Amino acid sequence: MIKLFSNGVYLINNKDIVEDCNEVNLILKNKIGDNYPSKEEAKKNTIAYNILKEHNTSENMEKLKIKFDKLASHDITFVGIIQTARASGLEKFPVPYALTNCHNSLCAVGGTINEDDHMFGLSCAKKYGGIYVPPHQAVIHQFAREMLAGCGKMILGSDSHTRYGALGTMAIGEGGPEIVKQLLCKTYDINRPEVVGVYLTGSPQKGVGPQDIALAIIGAVFANGYVNNKVMEFVGDGVDNLSADFRIGIDVMTTETTCLSSIWKTDNKIKEFYDIHGRVDEYKELNPGSVAYYDGMIYVDLAKVKPMIAMPFHPSNVYSIEELNSNLNDILVDVEKKAGISLDNKVKFTLRDKIHNGKLYVEQGVIAGCAGGGFENICDAADILRGTSIGSDEFSLSVYPASQPVFMELVKNGRIADIMATGATVRTAFCGPCFGAGDVPANNGLSIRHSTRNFPNREGSKITNGQIASVALMDARSIAATAANKGYLIAATDIDVNFTKPKYYFDKSIYENRVYDGVGKADPSVEIKFGPNIVDWPKMSALTDNLLLKVVSVIHDPVTTTDELIPSGETSSYRSNPLGLAEFTLSRKDPAYVGRAKEIQKAEKARISNESPIDAVNELDPIFTSIKEVFTDVNNKNTGIGSTIYAVKPGDGSAREQAASCQKVLGGWANIAKEYATKRYRSNLINWGMLPFVLEEELCFDNGDYLFVPNIIESIKEKKTSIKAYVVNKSMKEFELKLGELTDDEREIILKGCLINYYKA
Repeated sequence: MIKLFSNGVYLINNKDIVEDCNEVNLILKNKIGDNYPSKEEAKKNTIAYNILKEHNTSENMEKLKIKFDKLASHDITFVGIIQTARASGLEKFPVPYALTNCHNSLCAVGGTINEDDHMFGLSCAKKYGGIYVPPHQAVIHQFAREMLAGCGKMILGSDSHTRYGALGTMAIGEGGPEIVKQLLCKTYDINRPEVVGVYLTGSPQKGVGPQDIALAIIGAVFANGYVNNKVMEFVGDGVDNLSADFRIGIDVMTTETTCLSSIWKTDNKIKEFYDIHGRVDEYKELNPGSVAYYDGMIYVDLAKVKPMIAMPFHPSNVYSIEELNSNLNDILVDVEKKAGISLDNKVKFTLRDKIHNGKLYVEQGVIAGCAGGGFENICDAADILRGTSIGSDEFSLSVYPASQPVFMELVKNGRIADIMATGATVRTAFCGPCFGAGDVPANNGLSIRHSTRNFPNREGSKITNGQIASVALMDARSIAATAANKGYLIAATDIDVNFTKPKYYFDKSIYENRVYDGVGKADPSVEIKFGPNIVDWPKMSALTDNLLLKVVSVIHDPVTTTDELIPSGETSSYRSNPLGLAEFTLSRKDPAYVGRAKEIQKAEKARISNESPIDAVNELDPIFTSIKEVFTDVNNKNTGIGSTIYAVKPGDGSAREQAASCQKVLGGWANIAKEYATKRYRSNLINWGMLPFVLEEELCFDNGDYLFVPNIIESIKEKKTSIKAYVVNKSMKEFELKLGELTDDEREIILKGCLINYYKA
């Protein structure tokens, strides 16, 4: 089904794969002749390389400085981004910037504050010259596909699922500060990423959908980091056999592999997509060169992929539905063991009570968002559901078309009526089911969803309140089959259905009538509308010569998601209030974190006010006594005091900058990790002036210990990658921290204390 090559490969004429080996030159000579390119030249023949080259403003293709064509943010992130940019000197949006409102669309939590954010966004679009997409019109990525994407273009978004590679657009999801840099006409600085080919061959079985292919790939590459921070480039004869919608459905899920970005070869089906959307001029054919070198290769036989299911609590926890149903009890036992690690065994979690007469019963189905809410997914689901009933028991089904144009066409062609007649409900475009703000199941409920993630709490439960529900990811077709089966799990390949495949017609008048397009029409006279929950960032201090860090949380999980660092769901209503949101930091993973961080922050606040840190936090007296026995020049002026957390591998999941900024607001100076799950989380730390330390040796400190890092400014300025530190509680025990590669700008940002300070300077 899926093969991972151990070495790099040459792809010849988009067809023949030659693995890099000792005899590779002889093989290439036999296939091509004497004029075969070198490995370095063949690397330049990937689609990804050429798009990056066109957007690189440096003269060095190893050290990229990228300027993007367009930007996109949603209402959980755009307020903080614009507030940061305003504080840093923003005058107008230099490129098209779309502000969509698809996350905080519901106004039931916190009074007016969600709609206040929306009005802030509209006023900023008018003042700075942007695009404003009102609530319920489109989820961010569907709008970008329909209105922003273009072959050979690059888009930067502040949502991790910013992926438009199927449409020939290299898109990257990053934390808000990277959007700020683009708004201030700065660059996205990164080492040239490796490119991994994804060779698709054959055609999917009837009933197999894009989510099935995506989950199979995620299951094969996540744990081993095969594509971590690399670009996935989709090639092969199998691409030709997939519709544009099908490709999009696979592409959006590449985020869950932890890759940096994705790109696909393009053809007439993609040209037709642009033509349907009135933007055929955005199309051009993209293909790798006749001999292209990839740093790895994922070979996927589409015909052998079966309907898949990602069990709680990660998209990589993948089984075929057939395998699950055949070994139900054994697999559920294994799922429960893995879940115990994710949940720290804080609540009782079982799925074996879902076994009814040897079958798995689920309480809910959801087809939604940037992954599930596409036209073809819903049409195929309607074909399966037509003439059936979802029943009147616990099982429910809700469907969210990804945009109003998609919704409109489904109304016109009758598919909405077919779905509603079964007892299912149809909603407007909203991302809530993907991050825990919509369709929350009952306690102990199991929801099957064609959405992007199934981390703990992504369905809205609260472990700290004793509530637990869970999500399994599936394709819309098998969700529909299960719905027609009254909630008993079944694969779409196990039913008889005629897929009608109606043609899609895009009605652009929907956006023309409602979306504000101010690109190129910035009006400085417009006053920004601020709601009472929209608060400026607090003042942040520059780095000091030395650091005293109290460890306020130690997380031993193999991976820590951004959802665990700052929960999604109802907390998103406070995303425009840095201090208010910070109160939720680690609340579902380590509820004592906030109190510990704020307690040690009292010492730093006292220090900044020229008061005694020891008077503010008495336990510091013996700590400073121990430090001064070795470092006699330590004083209140040259030694900052704050907090740090340790996590094995933090940062998987969302791009949201608040996973880092909330720690900073509470006095965090650093993270310490064995490694960072994603480039974007590490960048978020840096942009908020936090040190992204790596501890390669065994953990040598405990929660509550104090760590002293001397001469940190000197180390950063001298570009040292190895830093001496000390566990103060343990007789000044020395250990080593790694800092990793930093650009000159990143070093300066850390020295200044955060990106805002950097631009002010």
